[in-house]
Amino acid sequence: MADRVLSQQEIDNVFKKVREGTGEEDPSAKAQVYDFRRPDRIAKDQLRAIHLLHENFARNLASSLSAYLRAYVTVNLVSVEQVSFVEFTQILPSPTSLIALGMKPYDGSAVLEINPSLVFPILEMLLGGTGKAGAKIDREITEIEQSILEGLLRIILNDLRASWGAVAAIQFSIEAHETEPQLLQILAPNEAVVAISMEVRIGESSGMMNIGIPSIIVKMLRQKFDQQWSVRKTQATEDEHARMLRLIRPSRVRLDARLTGQKLGVKALLDLQDGDTLVFDYPAERPLDFTVNGRLKYQGEVVVTGRKRAFQVQHLVAGP
Repeated sequence: MADRVLSQQEIDNVFKKVREGTGEEDPSAKAQVYDFRRPDRIAKDQLRAIHLLHENFARNLASSLSAYLRAYVTVNLVSVEQVSFVEFTQILPSPTSLIALGMKPYDGSAVLEINPSLVFPILEMLLGGTGKAGAKIDREITEIEQSILEGLLRIILNDLRASWGAVAAIQFSIEAHETEPQLLQILAPNEAVVAISMEVRIGESSGMMNIGIPSIIVKMLRQKFDQQWSVRKTQATEDEHARMLRLIRPSRVRLDARLTGQKLGVKALLDLQDGDTLVFDYPAERPLDFTVNGRLKYQGEVVVTGRKRAFQVQHLVAGP
């Protein structure tokens, strides 16, 4: 019988039947597509540290803007994530207020974006208006309006510099203004940035403020982030205790020393007359209960100190 050469399709069918017979899955089916253009990811603990850093920035900025605008301002940190620069610019409105920020002594530029829904109410307030939400304005910011916003930008950059000062001394400065995200070409499209999004609410008006910081600079500061995080851990306990003490120091509590005895019915209570004696049947050596706001906390005895009565704590009562 002459030798017969199998075709490639017949060979594939044989291997397919063997795999189906053994019940094994094709390993290639579990493979995931990887895009080599995606930027390297920074560590989660570093993102968490950046999140805490900008939470502090949001609190400080809310206080600074409230004083500057003479209005109640709230700033909430919405998200901190790593994306490519092109993805960061795609989520920004057009037109908008874009500011390229220098980050001395490091080479590179960050981006600060303030939505028009926030810029124009602020401009109105700076010019003497109420800043209440009205008709939506969809146009570019003029040079005169940019000059009016210089004071606002100085406040934002000052608080940003102070917040980053816990990690590194970075001098944020204004390098350029732009209105179209596509025209801001300070970074390569695939370069990674840490995108920080914040919601700013001023009265009835609200809008987003976005900050993009090159990931390469964040990676360069990895060691300083780790040092700051470790120092924060060691000092957190003492700082928290001091902060909690300052918060509760002005509080008022009700203290009662109680001689707990037998119960008395309402009828017997109403029948009491002058000269009647109540027997508590309470041993003299048994400690008294000491309550704080109605909850039993200590046990001890009533003593005399000078011309006043006091309560001497003998031991702490374990909580439930």
